[in-house]
Amino acid sequence: MNVSDEIKRLHELHQAGALTDAEFERAKAKVLDSVVNLEKQSGPGAGSGNGNGDFASEIGALRRSRSDRWLGGVCGGLGKASGMEAWIWRLVFALFTLTFGFGLLIYLLMWIFVPEE
Repeated sequence: MNVSDEIKRLHELHQAGALTDAEFERAKAKVLDSVVNLEKQSGPGAGSGNGNGDFASEIGALRRSRSDRWLGGVCGGLGKASGMEAWIWRLVFALFTLTFGFGLLIYLLMWIFVPEE
Protein backbone atom coordinates (compact mmCIF):
# COMPACT_ATOMS: atom_id res chain seq x y z
CA MET A 1 0.00 0.00 0.00
CA ASN A 2 1.52 3.31 -1.02
CA VAL A 3 1.28 6.63 0.80
CA SER A 4 -1.61 8.03 -1.21
CA ASP A 5 -3.68 4.89 -0.54
CA GLU A 6 -2.98 5.15 3.19
CA ILE A 7 -3.96 8.82 3.31
CA LYS A 8 -7.07 8.09 1.24
CA ARG A 9 -8.02 5.33 3.68
CA LEU A 10 -7.46 7.65 6.63
CA HIS A 11 -9.61 10.31 4.93
CA GLU A 12 -12.40 7.77 4.39
CA LEU A 13 -12.24 6.78 8.06
CA HIS A 14 -12.35 10.44 9.02
CA GLN A 15 -15.34 11.09 6.78
CA ALA A 16 -17.14 8.05 8.20
CA GLY A 17 -16.65 9.41 11.71
CA ALA A 18 -14.28 6.69 12.88
CA LEU A 19 -11.49 9.24 13.43
CA THR A 20 -11.73 12.64 15.07
CA ASP A 21 -10.03 15.66 13.51
CA ALA A 22 -7.10 15.39 15.90
CA GLU A 23 -6.69 11.63 15.33
CA PHE A 24 -6.81 12.13 11.57
CA GLU A 25 -4.12 14.83 11.70
CA ARG A 26 -1.87 12.71 13.95
CA ALA A 27 -2.25 9.64 11.72
CA LYS A 28 -1.59 11.66 8.56
CA ALA A 29 1.50 13.24 10.13
CA LYS A 30 2.75 9.80 11.17
CA VAL A 31 2.38 8.45 7.62
CA LEU A 32 4.13 11.46 6.14
CA ASP A 33 6.93 11.29 8.73
CA SER A 34 7.56 7.66 7.86
CA VAL A 35 7.89 8.65 4.19
CA VAL A 36 10.38 11.39 5.04
CA ASN A 37 12.42 8.96 7.17
CA LEU A 38 12.48 6.40 4.35
CA GLU A 39 13.65 9.04 1.90
CA LYS A 40 16.44 10.08 4.25
CA GLN A 41 17.60 6.47 4.58
CA SER A 42 17.47 5.75 0.86
CA GLY A 43 18.84 9.13 -0.18
CA PRO A 44 22.27 9.81 -1.68
CA GLY A 45 25.02 7.71 -0.17
CA ALA A 46 22.74 4.95 1.09
CA GLY A 47 24.12 1.51 0.42
CA SER A 48 27.65 2.82 -0.04
CA GLY A 49 28.60 2.79 3.61
CA ASN A 50 27.76 6.47 4.08
CA GLY A 51 24.14 5.84 5.03
CA ASN A 52 22.71 5.47 8.49
CA GLY A 53 25.51 3.24 9.86
CA ASP A 54 23.55 -0.01 10.16
CA PHE A 55 26.37 -2.10 8.67
CA ALA A 56 28.96 -0.49 10.93
CA SER A 57 26.80 -1.05 14.00
CA GLU A 58 26.29 -4.71 13.07
CA ILE A 59 30.02 -5.22 12.64
CA GLY A 60 30.64 -3.44 15.95
CA ALA A 61 28.13 -5.72 17.65
CA LEU A 62 29.86 -8.89 16.40
CA ARG A 63 31.19 -10.95 19.30
CA ARG A 64 32.83 -14.36 19.61
CA SER A 65 30.59 -16.89 21.31
CA ARG A 66 31.46 -18.33 24.70
CA SER A 67 28.89 -21.11 24.56
CA ASP A 68 28.91 -22.23 20.90
CA ARG A 69 32.61 -22.71 20.23
CA TRP A 70 35.03 -25.33 19.02
CA LEU A 71 38.19 -23.24 18.98
CA GLY A 72 37.80 -19.49 19.35
CA GLY A 73 34.03 -19.00 19.12
CA VAL A 74 34.24 -17.12 15.81
CA CYS A 75 31.74 -19.32 13.97
CA GLY A 76 29.32 -19.30 16.91
CA GLY A 77 29.45 -15.50 17.00
CA LEU A 78 28.97 -15.26 13.24
CA GLY A 79 26.04 -17.64 13.55
CA LYS A 80 24.35 -15.47 16.18
CA ALA A 81 25.02 -12.26 14.22
CA SER A 82 23.82 -13.59 10.87
CA GLY A 83 21.01 -15.86 12.02
CA MET A 84 22.62 -18.88 10.34
CA GLU A 85 23.71 -22.05 12.09
CA ALA A 86 27.30 -22.09 13.35
CA TRP A 87 28.05 -25.36 11.53
CA ILE A 88 27.47 -23.59 8.21
CA TRP A 89 30.14 -21.03 9.10
CA ARG A 90 32.47 -23.83 10.17
CA LEU A 91 31.93 -25.52 6.82
CA VAL A 92 32.58 -22.24 4.97
CA PHE A 93 35.85 -21.66 6.82
CA ALA A 94 36.92 -25.28 6.22
CA LEU A 95 36.11 -25.06 2.50
CA PHE A 96 37.92 -21.74 2.13
CA THR A 97 40.94 -23.20 3.91
CA LEU A 98 41.01 -26.31 1.72
CA THR A 99 40.29 -24.63 -1.62
CA PHE A 100 41.81 -21.16 -1.42
CA GLY A 101 44.05 -21.44 1.62
CA PHE A 102 43.02 -18.21 3.32
CA GLY A 103 40.10 -19.43 5.44
CA LEU A 104 42.40 -20.22 8.34
CA LEU A 105 44.00 -16.78 8.11
CA ILE A 106 40.62 -15.04 8.22
CA TYR A 107 39.55 -17.21 11.16
CA LEU A 108 42.73 -16.39 13.06
CA LEU A 109 42.37 -12.66 12.40
CA MET A 110 38.78 -12.74 13.59
CA TRP A 111 39.84 -14.72 16.66
CA ILE A 112 42.35 -11.97 17.46
CA PHE A 113 40.31 -8.87 16.64
CA VAL A 114 36.69 -9.78 17.43
CA PRO A 115 36.04 -9.42 21.16
CA GLU A 116 34.38 -12.13 23.23
CA GLU A 117 30.79 -11.72 24.39
